[in-house]
Amino acid sequence: MPDAEMRDMLLGAIPALRAFAFSLTYDLDRSDDLVQDTLVRAWTRADTFRRGTNLTAWLFTILRNLFYSEQRKRKREVEDADGSIAGRLASLPEQEVRVEMEAFRNALDRLPFAQREALILVGAQNFTYEEAAEICGVPAGTMKSRVSRARLRLIELLGMNGAGDIGTDALTRAALGE
Repeated sequence: MPDAEMRDMLLGAIPALRAFAFSLTYDLDRSDDLVQDTLVRAWTRADTFRRGTNLTAWLFTILRNLFYSEQRKRKREVEDADGSIAGRLASLPEQEVRVEMEAFRNALDRLPFAQREALILVGAQNFTYEEAAEICGVPAGTMKSRVSRARLRLIELLGMNGAGDIGTDALTRAALGE
């Protein structure tokens, strides 16, 4: 925990921090925010500061790192003051995804244990047919057969027309040119 001496040293460094922050941002509000973030970071990590070394240099390093981290974030941000970009974004309603997931779970539960196990090992856990066969103690051909039958049964239970219905929806596939 930082002590009163550390607090006094941090407070004494504020004018130099403010000047340095302003030289980086050319914006008083941003520079004050940067100084505040620097002081918070320094206070919470005071135990990493080695007494007898240059506190101002340590604080300037923290401030500079925070500034560059903020700059990297700003490069990825897109200004959307009127909301036009946000208006074009769309996502599936959450409840629709939940309903589909519940239907999938129910269909998966209706598969025979051996088929369900095979499908989970190969389809969800990404084991090869050979690895899954070894885990289950069956030949690789048996594992391939179980996975194939499980997929076909899932398609039937979910009311799909075929393997093409599995995965992204038709509109997304069309947009991707698939």
